[in-house]
Amino acid sequence: MALRNIVELGDPVLYKKSRPVEKFDDRLAMLIDDMFETMYHGNGVGLAAVQVGILKRVVVIDIGEGPMELVNPEITLEEGEQISQEGCLSLPNKWATTKRPKRVQVKAQDRNGKWQVFTGEDLKAKAFCHEIDHLDGILFTSHIIEGESLQG
Repeated sequence: MALRNIVELGDPVLYKKSRPVEKFDDRLAMLIDDMFETMYHGNGVGLAAVQVGILKRVVVIDIGEGPMELVNPEITLEEGEQISQEGCLSLPNKWATTKRPKRVQVKAQDRNGKWQVFTGEDLKAKAFCHEIDHLDGILFTSHIIEGESLQG
């Protein structure tokens, strides 16, 4: 495993749409492992491949309940609403108050191509939405509630 450099705000790659993963091989497994190491090193709870400069639809998340790897993730259900503080490893030491769904369901593949379904509420739902947004070139700053601004 290796630490990867995290792409920061201002890099145009953050605004690009990531491509679906088609090859489930050792290179994908290495990317996922490196992403976990990089996320943990940065004290994050999620990381999208685009944040390490790779335009592939790959996300890793660990909100303290154990690691989750999501390849080609899709949100299949959104319910409710939560307003809370949100930050991003690509915007170090910045945060804002955002509005996100309170509960989401996500369909995704693992590193071997097997489909799984995840359900998350509160922080987990926010992490799913935040990281999947990254795959479409959307930053959390797009979800800042009216009247609030980026802090830090």
